[in-house]
Amino acid sequence: MSQEAPTPSARQAELLEAAYQYAIAHGLADLSLRPLAEAIGSSPRVLLFLFESKDGLLRALLARARADELALLDRVRQPKSPAGLVPAVERLWTWLAATEHRPLLRLWAEAYTRSLVQPDGAWAGFARATVEDWLGVLAGFQPPPERDSEDGVIRRTLALAVVRGALLDLLATDDDARLTVAVEHHLALLQGSTTGG
Repeated sequence: MSQEAPTPSARQAELLEAAYQYAIAHGLADLSLRPLAEAIGSSPRVLLFLFESKDGLLRALLARARADELALLDRVRQPKSPAGLVPAVERLWTWLAATEHRPLLRLWAEAYTRSLVQPDGAWAGFARATVEDWLGVLAGFQPPPERDSEDGVIRRTLALAVVRGALLDLLATDDDARLTVAVEHHLALLQGSTTGG
């Protein structure tokens, strides 16, 4: 009989949430247990006890970041929103371009990049998982004949590539006006290719 995974304690969940807010503000690259513990009202010893190691804490923080990402993608799936890939990407970009989301987006970009250059350990699989998450959600907005076609795969892959590229540019420049025009131009081309057959 298999054992169920232990449920995190209330204190562990509380500290993870506090650590996540700290990571959004300060990043993950130079995360050090002592200043983190001091900032969230704990100690390195307690964090190591609850998360087993610094890598264990990093894995928990990355899982928490991915949960936020999936919650965002769920919000894009509003029941009364227009169907189709183009309206979905429009809603996604509107959320991403909002100034108040920059700290969270920087954390995602940092985790994505670290997963590419450090493919083992705490960062393992984060980048691939987020690509698969986003492609899966975008596929859900495509009507079945498009979704299941080779062209449908290409269209959602291109849409994701444009949004991710624009997101990195946005984080580097804060030039949301220029990038919104570029994303809208791409979506107009994408819409034209749909209506034009």
